Amino acid sequence: MPDQKTIDAYTSRVTQYLEIPLPPEQVAVRQDFADAVGAGGYVLDLGSGPGSDSAFLMRQGLKVRALDATPAFVAHARENGVDAHLGTFDDVTEISAYDGVYASFSLLHAPRADFPRHLGAIYTALKPGGLLFLGMKLGTGEHRDALDRYYTYHTQPEIEAALTAAGFTIDRIERGVGKGLAGSYDGFILVFAHA
Repeated sequence: MPDQKTIDAYTSRVTQYLEIPLPPEQVAVRQDFADAVGAGGYVLDLGSGPGSDSAFLMRQGLKVRALDATPAFVAHARENGVDAHLGTFDDVTEISAYDGVYASFSLLHAPRADFPRHLGAIYTALKPGGLLFLGMKLGTGEHRDALDRYYTYHTQPEIEAALTAAGFTIDRIERGVGKGLAGSYDGFILVFAHA
């Protein structure tokens, strides 16, 4: 069940969200993801927000299905030509359907206890050898930010262990620091792994 306060925070800030520049590391890995999947590949943008990444991936020749729990984000994405659907992480029920899953700073809103289950569902939804991009904020504990959004923080070893336990092989890890919607600077991790 998505956290309503988090959805409300995003609903009232669609425009501000769209104005946040991506850190250079994220710009680079987004292109790398598109290149690795290749034109014609079918990908899931999980926690797609207002659809900016989906639109970018579409411009690279990928077929994209976008999924997000915030109705205002889904509406904005649809208005801009994205195949966006309202849903939660629990709606990832496909089997061997996707060449790639792009989960950019979305699973950090899932409760810690649910994280392994969601990674397992992503693994199942990917075709054998399919690519996962996972972006997460680094840290410990669970708390709400200045906008009242719910976050679960993980350390790099925790993320690596969870991916391995779900069946993934980790290909590449990058770390960086970026400024988010709440104005804070947070450490993050960008992971490429394959099923």
